[in-house]
Amino acid sequence: MRTHARPWWQRALLTREMLTILILVVAWVVASAAVQGFDGPLTITYLVLDVAPVLLIALPMTLIIATGEIDLSVASVVGLSSVTFGLLHQAGLGLWVALLVSVLLGAVCGAVNGALVAYAGLPSLAVTIGSLALYRGLAVGLLGTTAVTGFPESWTDGATENLGESPYPVITLGLLLMIAVFAVVLHATPFGRDVLDIGRSSEAARFSGVDVKRTLLILFVLSGAVSALAGVYYTLRYGSARGDNATGMELQVVAAVLLGGVSIFGGRGAIHGVVAGVLLIGVLGSALRLEGVTVNVINIVIGSALVVSVVAPRIAGGLRVRRRSAAIAPHEPPRFAAGAHGDPDGGSAVGQGT
Repeated sequence: MRTHARPWWQRALLTREMLTILILVVAWVVASAAVQGFDGPLTITYLVLDVAPVLLIALPMTLIIATGEIDLSVASVVGLSSVTFGLLHQAGLGLWVALLVSVLLGAVCGAVNGALVAYAGLPSLAVTIGSLALYRGLAVGLLGTTAVTGFPESWTDGATENLGESPYPVITLGLLLMIAVFAVVLHATPFGRDVLDIGRSSEAARFSGVDVKRTLLILFVLSGAVSALAGVYYTLRYGSARGDNATGMELQVVAAVLLGGVSIFGGRGAIHGVVAGVLLIGVLGSALRLEGVTVNVINIVIGSALVVSVVAPRIAGGLRVRRRSAAIAPHEPPRFAAGAHGDPDGGSAVGQGT
């Protein structure tokens, strides 16, 4: 049976990533027209400030999920990093030293997760659910119900001030740099190709020479370090170090990554789609808050988006397989390129040990 490759413009435009970008544009236009105050310059300012920690964490999470694994401990690392940063400041250490120690602690937290997943062969879902509780418990235990405040204004203002007269915060420059770095790593380096190969089949990647264990360890360390950096930003953004900072943020991160087109089974994903997914959740959250919608309802919306982003590709993959089966002549045996566990997207299950 002869098959024809799609034209390049279809391969570039008819993708889940471009669909997310289109939905983002539509959501922005509708919100600007229907929600009072949404089209003002302050919307852009607070949108960037609000999504900054989610976007930072989503970048390494993209690579982790692209391997078929997941890290649910990221928000707890944010909280632990926030507490560490606050306590070190309270003890009189310089903020640059406190920042460095907090990021190193986050890397250690990620290394614990990575070692258990990559070298002990434990499922990442189970490991990071456990470390989610562990790291959050440490954060709350260290600081209790109190908060550390009184950070220098030069640091707190730097986390929220704008670039000149523009509506874009200074943090925008850092976000653009991080996006560019992760885009290059995933899409233009051998390491990025290894990440996607592991997601398609860890066994095949290992036989082709990929050091699967080391790659996974690096990704979890990176996730922990970036989450800790987001924790420092979160602390300065709100001027308060608390053990419960960023509780539940892992839901927003995972939802944004999956909405951005990264397969939950691994093997595919793109940074521009994830950026669009983060912004889409930010736009929906901003519009709903301006309409007076409660946080619980917003979480329901985000949770529903997460479910749809997981179920829809699975259904679409099943429909494609059925169409291909119907198109094959009765005398021809079916030839499917199924991935691990028979997934039509060609990926491995989340949490699969390596």
